[in-house]
Amino acid sequence: MRTLLITGPGGSGRTTVAAATALAAARAGRRTLLLGADRADTLGAVLGVATGPEPVRVEERLTAWRPDAAAGFRDDLAAFQERATTALDLLGASRLDPEEVTPLPGADELTLLRALRDAALSEQHDVLVVDLPATPHALALLSLPEELRRYLRRLLPSERQAARALRPVLGRLAGVPMPAEWLYETAARWDLELAAVEAVVADPRTTVRLVAEPGPAGADAVRDATLALALRGLRPDVLVANRTAPEDWPAGLVAQQRKTLEEWRDTHDLAVVAHLGHDPRGADDLTALGVPPAVKDGSALTDGPAVNDRPATIEWPVTDHLAADGVLVWHLPLPGAIRDDLDLVRRGDELVVTAGPFRRIVPLPSALRRCTVAGAALRDGELRIRFAPDPRLWPQDR
Repeated sequence: MRTLLITGPGGSGRTTVAAATALAAARAGRRTLLLGADRADTLGAVLGVATGPEPVRVEERLTAWRPDAAAGFRDDLAAFQERATTALDLLGASRLDPEEVTPLPGADELTLLRALRDAALSEQHDVLVVDLPATPHALALLSLPEELRRYLRRLLPSERQAARALRPVLGRLAGVPMPAEWLYETAARWDLELAAVEAVVADPRTTVRLVAEPGPAGADAVRDATLALALRGLRPDVLVANRTAPEDWPAGLVAQQRKTLEEWRDTHDLAVVAHLGHDPRGADDLTALGVPPAVKDGSALTDGPAVNDRPATIEWPVTDHLAADGVLVWHLPLPGAIRDDLDLVRRGDELVVTAGPFRRIVPLPSALRRCTVAGAALRDGELRIRFAPDPRLWPQDR
C-alpha cells in the first residue's frame, strides 16, 4: 500500500490538499483511506461529509476516518489500572472512572500513530492519505516512535528481564519492590507497536508531501521542514504550491509568488495548485484543484502534474572508508543546513545531531563506538563527520 503523509505550515491548506489527493486517487480506481485527527473535523467540512470515530464512506472507493482520541485514552487507562491493581491498592489510590477522564496532551498524536499503523497493516486499501498536523507538530509526531522506543530501552532494558527469576530475592535484599513482570510485558508490547509505526514511516512506499503558499513565509517554512525531514531520513516527493494567484490578481502578490516558485523549482518537484477564489468545499471544488496524483506506477492516476516515484527514504547516515588516512566518515544529508546552526555531541554510544531547532539522537554502529570524533564539515548539503579509530579499542597489527 502507498502511504502519503501530507503536512505544511498552519493555514497553508494542507487538509484541503489531502482531501483532494484522496478523492483523485479514489476516482482513479484505487481503494483509498483518508485519515485525519483534527477534533474540529476540518476534513468533514472540506469533503462535505461529517467524519467521526468510525470510518465513513464518502463515495465509491473513498473512506474517511477520524479516530477518537478520548475513547482510546480511556481504554488504555482502564487497562493500566487493571494491571496495576496491586500497586494502586498498596498506595491507597482511588480508581479513576473512565467516563470522568479527558485526554491528556499527546493523546491525539498517539491515537493518530496507532490508526496509521492499523490502516497501513490492513489490506483493505491501496492508498492511505494522512492529514498530518501543521509542520512543527507533524515532525514531532514522526519522531515520537523512535524517541519513545529509546526511552523504553533506557528505563527498562530488555536484558534485565533475564534476571526476572531473581527479582523476589533481589527485592528482599534491597528492601524495595522490584519491577513486576507485567511492567516488562507492557514495555515489550509498546515497543512492538512503536516499531510497527516506525516501519510504516520508513517504508519506501511512504512519502511525505509538503503543502505551502508561495511567498517569504512559505519559503522559510519549506526550508525548515525539508531540513527537519532530512534529519529523520525523509524527503518530500512533491512540494505543492497551494493557492497560487492567477495572473490578473494584484501585480505585487503575483510577482512575489512567482519569485518563490522559481526558487522552489530548482530544489523540489513542484506542483502548482491555483487559488479558486474561494475556500474549496465539496467534491467539485476538490476536483477543480487538480492536485498531483497520489501514486505513479508507470502511468499517472490523474490528469494533475507528473510526480516522480523515487523512494522517500534517504539512507541515513552512510559510512564510507577513506583509505587515504584510515578514518571512517559519516555522510549525513542535511539540505538547507547552515553551519552556524549545526551542533554535534558524542555521548557514550550515541551521537546527538542538532540542526537549527531540530535534534536527533543516533546510536553509533559498533565500529564507530571504537572511534573518536576527529572533525566535521558541512559541504554541498551534507554533514561529514570523521571518526578516527581509537588505538586502545582496535586490534593492533602484529
